[in-house]
Amino acid sequence: MQTYTVTWTDNAQYDLELIIEYIKIESVTIAKETFFAIKDACDHVRYMPTRKRIVPELQHIGMTQYKEVLFKRWRIIVSIKESTIAVLAVLDSSRNVEDILFQRLMKPHQKA
Repeated sequence: MQTYTVTWTDNAQYDLELIIEYIKIESVTIAKETFFAIKDACDHVRYMPTRKRIVPELQHIGMTQYKEVLFKRWRIIVSIKESTIAVLAVLDSSRNVEDILFQRLMKPHQKA
């Protein structure tokens, strides 16, 4: 089985920070639990990442190299290149994901 390394882009780290800051308003405990749960979900992507679902909003325009993991109300968007999985975004599924992804994915990837 191939071994993958999971990295985080600056955008994805910022997404996670915003999520945690928002949750922390109500409960620091739940914010901490959510932080570790999302990080754990991202770490688990390393196991058979190519079997994750293609991002539907991107698939219909032919961009099939991006995968996603659904975790509670968030969509974790990743790209896979050789042995590296880059977490590109952690988005609330109630947002207009198509516009956000298109905007971010048209720019060159930021270093993790």
